[in-house]
Amino acid sequence: MRMMWQEPYLETCCRSALHRLTLVGAGGRPDGLKDEPCLRRLQGMGLARQRPDGRFEITAEGGTRHAREILRKAG
Repeated sequence: MRMMWQEPYLETCCRSALHRLTLVGAGGRPDGLKDEPCLRRLQGMGLARQRPDGRFEITAEGGTRHAREILRKAG
């Protein structure tokens, strides 16, 4: 039985942006950087959000996707 991929594909640049969100932690990533298009794409997918102060942070769903797809942890 073949398993179908049910999640949207993350481009390499967006995978890197998602990983950077985990590295910066609570400080968040400011907008206006080179990865802003990816951060906005991640936000549209529910993997990141932009806070009222303008900085981006990872969501719980983004953390789960990061662990499974980037860190290769089962879950």
